[in-house]
Amino acid sequence: MSHVVCEPCYDCKYTDCVVVCPMDCFYQDERMLYIDPVSCIDCGACTPECPVEAIFIDSDVPTRWQSFIALNLERTAAIKGCSGPLTEKQEPMEGAGCASRQKV
Repeated sequence: MSHVVCEPCYDCKYTDCVVVCPMDCFYQDERMLYIDPVSCIDCGACTPECPVEAIFIDSDVPTRWQSFIALNLERTAAIKGCSGPLTEKQEPMEGAGCASRQKV
C-alpha cells in the first residue's frame, strides 16, 4: 500500500505535505505533486497536512480518482530521471479553481 495524490492537487499545488514525509517520496511537475508508491511507507503523516484533501491511502482513493493511482506511479518514475524528490516547502501554486478547494 501507499498514499496517492489525487485530482484536488491538480493546478492547486501546496507543499505542506512534503516537509513531514520521512521517506522523501514526493515529486512534482508543473501542475501537481505525486507520491512515489515504491518509497512510501504509509505512515500517513502527509494526509492531514494537505489543505485541499488530495492525499488518500491507495485502497481509499474515491472511485472517480482511481486513475491517479497509476498516474502517481508513472509520473514519479518519469520525474525521477530528471530531478530528485521535493523535500522543502515552496510557495503554493494556486491555479484556476484552487481557492474553491481549500479547507475552510
